[in-house]
Amino acid sequence: AEACDIANRIAPEHLELSLAEPGPWVDRIRHAGAIFIGHHSVEALGDYCAGPNHVLPTMRSARFSSPLGVYDFQKRTSLIDVSEAGAQTLGRIASVLAHGEGLQAHARSAEMRLKP
Repeated sequence: AEACDIANRIAPEHLELSLAEPGPWVDRIRHAGAIFIGHHSVEALGDYCAGPNHVLPTMRSARFSSPLGVYDFQKRTSLIDVSEAGAQTLGRIASVLAHGEGLQAHARSAEMRLKP
């Protein structure tokens, strides 16, 4: 358990779980670029043969980043479609948060959609 905590803190590019029973430990790893599971899953196989690519997050960036993948080459857009009823709930929340950040115009834009 301590080793998993350390691994999550380090957020390694490559992590080998070279254990007789690695399965239970895999779910405890939250931050690693690639996890190599068991005695036979060596890093070289993952880098060159097993499917994932060789471009992994380095310098502890696995804490917030993923290996290079197809999504890195796709343009995505978020779509937000809030109903009038939803704006009543979300508008109040947005107003509080915006005021807390000192963004009065953002707060006002949400408040203008609120019913008295």
